[in-house]
Amino acid sequence: MIILVSNDDGIYSPGIQVLAKALQELGRVYIVAPDRERSGASHALTLHRPLLVEEVRPRMYSVNGTPTDCVNLAINGLLPERPSLVVSGINRGGNMGEDVTYSGTVSAAMEGVLLRVPSFAVSVAGEGDFQFATAAHVALRLAGRILEPRSERGRGEQGLPPGTLLNVNVPNLPLKDLKGIRVTHQGKRHFSKGEVQELVDPRGRRLYWIGGNGLVWEQREGSDFEAVEGGCVSVTPLHLDLTHYAVLGEVETLTKGMKLE
Repeated sequence: MIILVSNDDGIYSPGIQVLAKALQELGRVYIVAPDRERSGASHALTLHRPLLVEEVRPRMYSVNGTPTDCVNLAINGLLPERPSLVVSGINRGGNMGEDVTYSGTVSAAMEGVLLRVPSFAVSVAGEGDFQFATAAHVALRLAGRILEPRSERGRGEQGLPPGTLLNVNVPNLPLKDLKGIRVTHQGKRHFSKGEVQELVDPRGRRLYWIGGNGLVWEQREGSDFEAVEGGCVSVTPLHLDLTHYAVLGEVETLTKGMKLE
């Protein structure tokens, strides 16, 4: 059994090394990850240039591309067989709320799902001295449940529901201090003018730094943020159909009778 590990922090990030080591308990682990940090790359796919792949050591490949590139290349060419699971992480910092749309970590798992491989992303939600070992333990346990044969799980089929990935956020705490695990919905954050900071360089040119302000989350019951704030692991099921079904009728009314001449 092959497990593919990727990330957006780069192949030399300590998080991916700790994750890969933990998952070796379940099968042969291959690391295919960007050669440098690609945080915020979202679901970008490189189409305008060829990609350089370097085998850093056995079953460990660096790619001068995005996290999406890494997973696509791995599944469609680099690996000797299709993986049974894709795990992306461990990200330095949380990926909650609207941040999942920017996250290269989450997008690597998205690419796995698009290629019909069960996938999840895992992040340490916090700052400072990241507790990667805690997140790796959670990832190992979750991966084991996903890969369990149907007879052992007692319900459903092996893997995850079709078109579904899991976004896992682990509080930055020692394992003994975790309060449990919750299945959550995507939270929502407040955006403020402080998100963009204006600077001036020595030549008088204006520069802008995006994301310079701390995040402020709405207090929503059952959200990923609420779970992490309470010391619990947040597991949010995501899917790639972005259709807003609840407003289809309203948009139908909006466009009714609209002339295209």
